[in-house]
Amino acid sequence: MEYKSFCRRDFVKASSAISAGSLLAAPNVARGAKNDKTLKVGLVGTGGRGSGAAAQAMGADENVALTAIGDLFEDRIKLRSRILKARGRDKYQVTPETTFSGFDAYKKVIDSGVDVVILTSPPNFRPQHLEYAVEKGVHCFFEKPVAVDAPGVRKVIQLAKKAKEKNLGFMSGFCWRHHYPKREIFGRILDGALGDLHAMYSTYNGGEVWKKKREEGWGDLEAQLRNWNAHLWLSGDSIVEQAVHCIDMMQ
Repeated sequence: MEYKSFCRRDFVKASSAISAGSLLAAPNVARGAKNDKTLKVGLVGTGGRGSGAAAQAMGADENVALTAIGDLFEDRIKLRSRILKARGRDKYQVTPETTFSGFDAYKKVIDSGVDVVILTSPPNFRPQHLEYAVEKGVHCFFEKPVAVDAPGVRKVIQLAKKAKEKNLGFMSGFCWRHHYPKREIFGRILDGALGDLHAMYSTYNGGEVWKKKREEGWGDLEAQLRNWNAHLWLSGDSIVEQAVHCIDMMQ
């Protein structure tokens, strides 16, 4: 048997191609509905990123409407729904009957008849929410990270396989994979513009991490859920939750 030399750059390039190929091979979520039918989108997790993703979804195509939203806390829904309604206008088609709060809100959003669900709750809940969406045959866009621990990551890997078998869209929020300037830079590096790579280093520059002051009446669990980024069981840690973008770029 003849063995061919396989340098690190070839390995990195091949690995990246597999990753990008797997992502791009996922069916476009727009296939969840015909062109003459409104694509119904549901949102689970009405934080800043979730609301931003929902607004972007409403602006992505003429035949897209936000039809259901859910969050752990009703007050957050009231706040964000006003903002989303103002931004989406006629594409904001959420009603009191399709507005849900509590730990089971994700099930109710998914069961409301949506074609696509945006999952942006704290990362600890991601595998559970994804599992239900795939089981119900709903296309998924979900924020990174996919989980906060190894068992959760392994579950999502299996769910990705099931989603592919069911011809479902299954896309994470690793945004730099779709950023054309960065893709151009990555391509040049992988094509050898810097020579053979022997080591990599990345720094994530961000602003001050938000924190919500504990209010009267909040129990310990609610206080942690409302400040989920400060608790490892909910967020993983700063590397898992945010600097994972750097790891994704370096791979």
